[in-house]
Amino acid sequence: MRMYLLLLSLFFCSITFAQNSTSGTVVENDNQPIFGANIKIVGEATGTVTDNDGKFTLISSVKAPYVIEVTSIGFISKRISITSNNQNVRVVLKEEQTLLNEIVVSASRTPERVLESPVTIERMGIADIKKSASATFYDGLENLKEVQMNTSSLSFKSINTRGFATVANTRFMQLVDGMDNSSPLLNFVLGNLIGISEIDVQSVELLPGASSALYGANAFNGILFMNSKSPFTSQGITAYAKFGQTSQKAAGSNDYVDYGIRMAHAFSPKLAAKANFTYMRGTDWFATNYDDKTNVGRDRSHINYDGINVYGDEVSTNIKGVGSSLAALGLIPSSAVNLLPSTNVSRTGYNETSLTDNKASNTKIDFSLHYKPFANDVEVIWQSKFGFGNAVYQGANRYYLNNFFMQQHKLEIKGKNFFIRGYTTNEDGGKSYDMLFTGININRVWKDDKTWFGQYAGAFVQATLAGQTPENAHIAARTTADTGRLIPGTAAFNAAFNKVTNEADVLTGSKLVDNSRIYHSDANYNFKDLIEFAEIQVGGSFREYQLNSQGRIYTDKDGPINYNEYGAYTQLTKKFIDDRLKFTGSMRYDKAQNFDGNISPRVSLVYSGGESRRHNFRGSFQTGFRNPTTQDQYIGFNVGSAVLIGSAPDNLTRFSEVRGNDVDGSGTISAFGQAVLGSNTVTLTGLNAYNNSYTATSVGQFSATGNTALLRKTNVDYVKPEQVKAFELGYRSLIRGVSVDINGYYNIYNDFIGNLNVIAPYYGTTQDAPNATPNPADPGFQTLAALQGGDFRVYQLYTNTDVEIKSLGFGLGLSRKVYRDFEVGVTYNYAEFKFDQARDPSFEAGFNTPKHRVKASFGNEKLFKNFGFNVSGRYNNEYLWQSTMVDGLIAAATVIDAQVNYDFPKLKSTLKLGASNIGGKEYGQVLGAGLIGQQYFASWTINP
Repeated sequence: MRMYLLLLSLFFCSITFAQNSTSGTVVENDNQPIFGANIKIVGEATGTVTDNDGKFTLISSVKAPYVIEVTSIGFISKRISITSNNQNVRVVLKEEQTLLNEIVVSASRTPERVLESPVTIERMGIADIKKSASATFYDGLENLKEVQMNTSSLSFKSINTRGFATVANTRFMQLVDGMDNSSPLLNFVLGNLIGISEIDVQSVELLPGASSALYGANAFNGILFMNSKSPFTSQGITAYAKFGQTSQKAAGSNDYVDYGIRMAHAFSPKLAAKANFTYMRGTDWFATNYDDKTNVGRDRSHINYDGINVYGDEVSTNIKGVGSSLAALGLIPSSAVNLLPSTNVSRTGYNETSLTDNKASNTKIDFSLHYKPFANDVEVIWQSKFGFGNAVYQGANRYYLNNFFMQQHKLEIKGKNFFIRGYTTNEDGGKSYDMLFTGININRVWKDDKTWFGQYAGAFVQATLAGQTPENAHIAARTTADTGRLIPGTAAFNAAFNKVTNEADVLTGSKLVDNSRIYHSDANYNFKDLIEFAEIQVGGSFREYQLNSQGRIYTDKDGPINYNEYGAYTQLTKKFIDDRLKFTGSMRYDKAQNFDGNISPRVSLVYSGGESRRHNFRGSFQTGFRNPTTQDQYIGFNVGSAVLIGSAPDNLTRFSEVRGNDVDGSGTISAFGQAVLGSNTVTLTGLNAYNNSYTATSVGQFSATGNTALLRKTNVDYVKPEQVKAFELGYRSLIRGVSVDINGYYNIYNDFIGNLNVIAPYYGTTQDAPNATPNPADPGFQTLAALQGGDFRVYQLYTNTDVEIKSLGFGLGLSRKVYRDFEVGVTYNYAEFKFDQARDPSFEAGFNTPKHRVKASFGNEKLFKNFGFNVSGRYNNEYLWQSTMVDGLIAAATVIDAQVNYDFPKLKSTLKLGASNIGGKEYGQVLGAGLIGQQYFASWTINP
């Protein structure tokens, strides 16, 4: 691939045309050069950008005379007449008093001033990337108002807005040049794994609220648009190199490397091409949280310890039950069973740091061909993107994405008022694996569970008979059972690790298999040149999923699962009252294969008040919905402590497992259970999970009190679309030099999708408050015996809560130049939600969002000639984190980043020195992931 890119660049350079040129310099009023200004021939696609010294050369086949337009964010655009070839011009741009006139596209699918956006919108441009103190532009998005970042890995960060944060954020979309970056298998965005190179970024736009009315069901809680530069207007070779270190108490100090190159050339006004290559590697943040998952204060000394970042200790069984089995086999006297406590004991696990090399990396390659066949602005684009690397993803467990590979290919035709595109996304899990099952099955390589627990029980009995205390007897028992344990770093351990991570069967291995794909097409047409009274748009989309985990994650062992969805929308925009009042109304219909169609309307009003029309008030209402993901419907994933079961009707019968007789490490069924079943094994399907189970919450209450009246039969419907009613008010203006942006929102969620843990007994019939009177023939009593005898299976269901959930929030953004070119900005976000937990005690909403967040920045990009700096800080208060892996509190955090940069105009280069979290206090964003330490870097960027 690298050789391909080299040949491609040589190909670019080898083609020449008879062309005319115009050169010049773009400066401010104070004669300071403007970097990144766009120069374009009016009516043509040909263009270029200025370098660090404000200089440009525009090459075109267009003969003089013609007119060029010079634009730059924060400045008033200007047009210059070119009358001869090789003409040299000097362009002075006047600074805008506000950035509120910036043009955005995403809010209404049409260009409009950010002042007139009907909803809250945030933006990052080329100049903002240069000012960012973060190691990457994607990390820098965290400093935007409304953005909450969730860091699962150095190379995998998930963006969230307006609550319900998670690493697996299926409520948020990310589009790069119109392509959804979501994983076909996982249904959520894998950070910037296959996103965009920072030297190819033209603009980034963020819509933090519900956007289903225009962008479909997945744009439920926000959408991020990343748009790349055109090879027609941004030509030449750009390159960057970064070197630095990450520092963390657990991991120490480790090198960090990031470099990339962009090559673009317009061969003629009709044909252009570009290619990008980026590579990043570093050492991941070590995950070393050794708290017990469910019991506060419990540590490794406890006999039934289950550590957050320890794997293999999830295998646990009742040690008295083991003794009974040994006695039945004649291996110990029946009298010895009474010496064993009726308590669970877990196997000794392995730390996460022993089950991964903790290396993070990401390679991105993309190339595109752009062709304009006609004299108008119609453009045909072929684009291919490839991303691969290493990262840790956290869901129900921690998963090491090792050599994970994802690719996208797009064909698009677009013009002034339309686009039509189709693309496909393919992925390959590479050598990825589940760290929990890695720990479990390495243990089983050197000693199977039945032998380990048998030795533990036997050693405990011997120690007790020798006069040891129960505490010392447990220590002696574990020491005996752990005899032969594989030690990390040894050849035997490494051999077992390689064996386990290369096998997909969870009985013996941990490999994750994924060859899923998406086929997607969408189109839009704007009738503004055909219809005068209003601006009307229509559009639609179609998507087909092909799920293929070969039975490892989905119930697709017998072949891929196909699933499709489609939608259509229309929008009308009209201005009234001397164009001061702007009305926008839109409506979208979406239909998914397993569900009825849904309609999402949105109406908004924007009023521009004041003589200069800079007091802009906006209000909007929309309804949105989110279809259950393919995971919600088709997953059948054994995560050790439970099985995740999707609720599609055919999925419930397709999933099945055999329990008992130590099949797949499931232990043995009690003597009572075997008598009821007439067998030492039982086959369970997804129907048992949904139709014959108790809620885990009620089982916990029963276990703690012995009161059977507390038991509740699971009574949930199959998962269905989630709905939201979203209200938003906002205000943007410039008041005495201060840029002001205020917004508030109120969301009402119905049929909110979440998870429910249930416990399915191997036998009997579940019922509310079963009769506790001993009666072996009573199906209700049979379930009690199953719960007390350990004859049950834990499942996690995907369902909806009947309880209405409400969330509300408020945001404030202020910025201004305080003295000369010193600029200060501050934002504040408030968020909370309301959910009556008492009405649905087993349901976890997972809001996972701090109530208070404050961000601030201070900088000057022209402190003196060619030198700039920026300091940014952010704070969040403590908040509750709920997930399928672990629940707990995320501590409050204050983080400060800083950077200085210096331009070398003669070298067309910029040197930047940056540091993240310069205070040094480590902080977390995801419970179970590694704490985030410090990061220092130096970067050198060369512009054409």
